[in-house]
Amino acid sequence: MELKDILAISGKPGLFKNIGNSKNGVIVESLIDGKRFPAFAHERISSLAEVSIFTLEDDIPLQDVFKKIFEKYEGKEAIDSKSVSGELKEFMKEVLPDYDEERVYSSDIKKIVTWYNLLISKNILEFPEPEEEEKTEEENEATETTPKENEAADTTPEQNSNETSAEADKS
Repeated sequence: MELKDILAISGKPGLFKNIGNSKNGVIVESLIDGKRFPAFAHERISSLAEVSIFTLEDDIPLQDVFKKIFEKYEGKEAIDSKSVSGELKEFMKEVLPDYDEERVYSSDIKKIVTWYNLLISKNILEFPEPEEEEKTEEENEATETTPKENEAADTTPEQNSNETSAEADKS
């Protein structure tokens, strides 16, 4: 499942899976207890794919932060989200050393850790191995050129003009 299908709703604990659309909003399912309910358009709904973390240089997408946590903890749950503020900040410095300490609050780090641990516990957060990504890129490149393109690339402009003049002579 992609992060674009996972939603955070302001004022509601946990994360939600987007099930479908309704007339006035979306139907969501809680990842915590599996209950489905409508989330209305007036509620602040954010897709995790749209969330990013402030750093000293650029904003980093949440997916990249999750990947760094995933690599650091080898795919296991991270620290407890109920840790004290100092431990949460130290955790964030280890994972993302250049995060902006003035704009990223302890409550934000707590949400990141809570969300990460929830996604890991539900086996939703997975990152493909780099080798698999390279293979799929190579496969895509191989399928980009079709046999017709290859035939057209093999003919020279002289051959094309000879074929055209031969067709004109037949007329």
